[in-house]
Amino acid sequence: MFIFTGSEIQFMFIEPHRRPESRGWIEVICGSMFSGKTEELIRRLKRAQIANQRVEIFKPAVDKRYDEFDIVSHDASRIRSTPVENSHNILLLSSDVDVVGIDEAQFFDIDLAEVAEQLALRGIRVIVAGLDMDYLGKPFGSIPALLARAEYITKLHAICVRCGDIANFSYRRAKIEDRILLGEKDVYEPRCRSCFNKKT
Repeated sequence: MFIFTGSEIQFMFIEPHRRPESRGWIEVICGSMFSGKTEELIRRLKRAQIANQRVEIFKPAVDKRYDEFDIVSHDASRIRSTPVENSHNILLLSSDVDVVGIDEAQFFDIDLAEVAEQLALRGIRVIVAGLDMDYLGKPFGSIPALLARAEYITKLHAICVRCGDIANFSYRRAKIEDRILLGEKDVYEPRCRSCFNKKT
């Protein structure tokens, strides 16, 4: 940027990063499986990187479905991340950043909402993606608490594989009752409310 002051032009450097007085916030991207949550998270994080913002990205260490380190969406978009065992590690690894991205938030411990709050109070933009309901249609992990604290919420939908309506539920095809079961289309399918509640 330059400033014209009569007989001379002065150049002024504009710091591309977050100003010290800026305020942080929380964004939550939620929905069923196959609704594009991770794809949307990656899109926002890549835009922040293009804008020369300092970005740190995290995922739960337990999720190694596609890659041990990268966050990978169902359409094969990917971005480098740091696997962590618990949400408190995110606080330790998020110094001097502008944006923090967190994928598969439902797999983290219940303290994730408080961690996100502390990051936002530091002036950091926090973008979280995760399932809002488990395979039984019940609120999942720390997502409800994150939704309550978030300034911005994006609810995404898949397409019901049974009737073609919008899908809000993640139906588990496998007869396994563990609440956390990593899997893809061989284990889960998106369903609308009506098809989810029909006996199969």
